[in-house]
Amino acid sequence: MNDLTPLHRLGLGAQPTREPVKNFSRRGFLGIASGALLLGIDLPGGAAAQTRAEGPAAVAPKPGTRVAAFLEIRPDSSVRLLSPFVEGGQGINTGLAQTIGEELDLDPARFAVECAPPGPDYAVVNGLRMTGGSFSTRSSFEAMRRLGATAREMLLRAAAARLAVAQDSLTTEDGRVIHAATGRTLGYGELAQAALALQPRDDVPLRDAKSFRWIGRPVARLDMRDKATGRATYAIDIRVEGMLHAAVQHAPHLGTEPQVIANEAAVRAMPGIHSVHRLPGAVAVVADSWWRARKGAEALQVTWTAPAPEGIATVSQSFSSSAMLAALKGSTEPGIPAEQEGDPAAAFAGAAKVIEAEYDAPYLAHAQLEPPSAVARFTADGSLDLWLPNQMPELFQQIAAKTAGLEPEQVRIHSPMLGGFFGRHFAYGPANPFPQAILIAQATGRPVRVLWSREEEFGMDAVRPLSFARFKAALGADGMPVALQTVAVGEGPIGRWFGALFKSPVDSSVVEGLDKKPYAIPNRRLDYVKVPHPVTIAFWRSVGHSMNDYFYESFLDEVAAAGDKDPFDLRMALLKDSPRHRTLLKAVADLAGGWRRGPFAAEDGTSRARGVSMASPFGSETATIAEVSLKDGEARVHDLWIAIDPGSVVNPAIVKRQVESAAALGLSSTLLEQVVYENGQRQAKNFDAYPILDRERMPRVHVTIVESGAPMGGIGEPGLPGVPPAVVNAVAALTGRRVRSLPLAKTPLSGV
Repeated sequence: MNDLTPLHRLGLGAQPTREPVKNFSRRGFLGIASGALLLGIDLPGGAAAQTRAEGPAAVAPKPGTRVAAFLEIRPDSSVRLLSPFVEGGQGINTGLAQTIGEELDLDPARFAVECAPPGPDYAVVNGLRMTGGSFSTRSSFEAMRRLGATAREMLLRAAAARLAVAQDSLTTEDGRVIHAATGRTLGYGELAQAALALQPRDDVPLRDAKSFRWIGRPVARLDMRDKATGRATYAIDIRVEGMLHAAVQHAPHLGTEPQVIANEAAVRAMPGIHSVHRLPGAVAVVADSWWRARKGAEALQVTWTAPAPEGIATVSQSFSSSAMLAALKGSTEPGIPAEQEGDPAAAFAGAAKVIEAEYDAPYLAHAQLEPPSAVARFTADGSLDLWLPNQMPELFQQIAAKTAGLEPEQVRIHSPMLGGFFGRHFAYGPANPFPQAILIAQATGRPVRVLWSREEEFGMDAVRPLSFARFKAALGADGMPVALQTVAVGEGPIGRWFGALFKSPVDSSVVEGLDKKPYAIPNRRLDYVKVPHPVTIAFWRSVGHSMNDYFYESFLDEVAAAGDKDPFDLRMALLKDSPRHRTLLKAVADLAGGWRRGPFAAEDGTSRARGVSMASPFGSETATIAEVSLKDGEARVHDLWIAIDPGSVVNPAIVKRQVESAAALGLSSTLLEQVVYENGQRQAKNFDAYPILDRERMPRVHVTIVESGAPMGGIGEPGLPGVPPAVVNAVAALTGRRVRSLPLAKTPLSGV
């Protein structure tokens, strides 16, 4: 057996360091290759291709400004774009092509978009590089426009010199430079080599938005055809010459280690088996096919170290979801103020009525259809190629380098298209398979693909934190809320994985959706109480908003009931100082054919009710209405109406689809999903025990986009947070019963 545990555990369970990428040129160069305007990519030399010497046409090192890092204009005038972001179904490749193509004057359909390798040029998200937080388009929009405009201006200058005419006598049209006076034209590809020798300018004007042809239009997705025809390549599709396959059996309790394998010799004798390995918290079998590796891994008879007998400091033998929730509810630690306005204490002292409530939401799995995998290959010079799903290439490069005992520049990260995001593809220590692939490739001297079975993924997936919040509201004599006090208890992924970077005592991923609300409640206090989770926690689509908007907007309906107010009317009154939110709330009511709470009789004879909610996630604003009935003791959602105001949009078709998909995931979590721990282990090992939204439960989703002109907000996640409270508020209207703990499936609704 190969024991790979002692020397290579760096980075596997601890928070990764935040060192800058080493040995990268901060400027790079413009080079000539095959007659193309080359953007510093695909030069020969393996690892050296990521370390560029400075050239005569180098420009300022500000991320997102160096044309050479992003664009390759080919001889046929098509363009290869190296994207700072990872495509995972959110449509970022298409949006980037629209944005750059608008300024470059090139049809987005002529772009081929790939994820760029690690490098400082791509740190366009506030000095970082990541794909997440619904931040890709809004963080890069101006930079990508300027990139396209700069490249176009270089081509115009090259054409002016070639044709011996004034530059201002030239125009462009879809990949060609045109001299109208003489009728002469030149393709971008013909000019690439000459344009390459020019110094880029940093004062190139951008197009007037009134002249946009592609930005703001429903341009077809660039990846649609490949996905529809099976040509799209995901991490699980990667194959390299001489590759072995590895399957893994993880410890039944997180944090325990393999001790003895009783039948190692028998497993090694199975057909196709290459070797057996001991890993941190796991054992692995390597074979000539993954099926043989999996059968071998499942056959291993392993004795593991014992977990702690009880407690929540670790995943103990007695750890359970209910015990963790009890710990959150029972915490007596003083809270850290996250938000305070006015004098809540005085308002409560003079209140006509005070109401209180507690809300909680469970651990959630990502439950994505693409199983985690990684391919590791060491080359003759000792450097490492790593193919893996990820949302932060540079971070994964650093962790991989630590694991392999290399320098970051010796690791080449290849970032294939993701089979979905949902927050699954950040570095979560033991929840990632790529360190296992590295260790096994080192031990075998062969390229290795590690692929987790569905059962191993459900057992090891980093989960959305179980969460708890306590509310207390004061009402005046007129029934209007005059004070709100909130306590959020738990731990979030920002604090767990990026606490050293942000350094705030308040974990924003615990309080988002509870703070910065637009409602005019004059006296407010929000406290944060940290109670760490022993399990591996993660980002999940819309992060803290996914549960906190449910908590807040549900309690707001309780406030409305206590004050004898209609919940829609109460929101309109509390938004008196925010025309943007009032407009959005009116828009969703119009989309739904008007607001009516119910219960009311539908045309099919069922008794139905509606719930309303608002959310302000990731720079966008949403308003949601859900229409619900009961069937066989379960809530059935017939329609979801969602109005979204992202300020402005690049592709309205993508916006609509993203809101629809987010709504589906939000409804799935509302009705069905929960990760349950009992005796220190997760109970669900596959979709049979972790049901997700099915076709029968999928409602009609209606989306309207309201462009207010506010700063551009996110799109991928904002459609989700308003769904849980809208549905639960409708259930309360229909049944008179307030559900304060999700999912609804654990609360029988029959007989009400």
